[in-house]
Amino acid sequence: MGETQIQVFVDGVLHFFKQLDIQQIEVGTPYLMDNQNAISYDFTGVIGISGPQKGCVYFSSPAILLKHLLIKMGETDTTDHNLLDLVGEVANTISGNARRSFGSEFMISVPLSINGTPEQIHLPANTRSYVIPINWKSYSAVVVVCVQ
Repeated sequence: MGETQIQVFVDGVLHFFKQLDIQQIEVGTPYLMDNQNAISYDFTGVIGISGPQKGCVYFSSPAILLKHLLIKMGETDTTDHNLLDLVGEVANTISGNARRSFGSEFMISVPLSINGTPEQIHLPANTRSYVIPINWKSYSAVVVVCVQ
């Protein structure tokens, strides 16, 4: 996956936060990570990718960032159930935007939402993933793209 394809995911992150009228979002420079230790926070939404390209895209965030997003969306119920729904929705929205750019052969799954450290994320050892750092207020989150 090259710079142009990674930019599609960066643009997806910016689009998601713009829809919420969040102006202060900072998307850092994407970087490559070894797949030995997946980066994660309190909640993670995972989207599987199939078709000619295979892998996954995930969004991982601390609970407090998700709670602020829910409140920004007008939702007062910030229980874990809604945090799980939101983290999955963010991952799905970002991946869905990528699908529009990459075409119908870039097939995405329904989101898998995880509360806690996602020990289930096993990234292929023979490839590296791109990490897209996200900062808002004093909070950090990531989008990780692992597509072969």
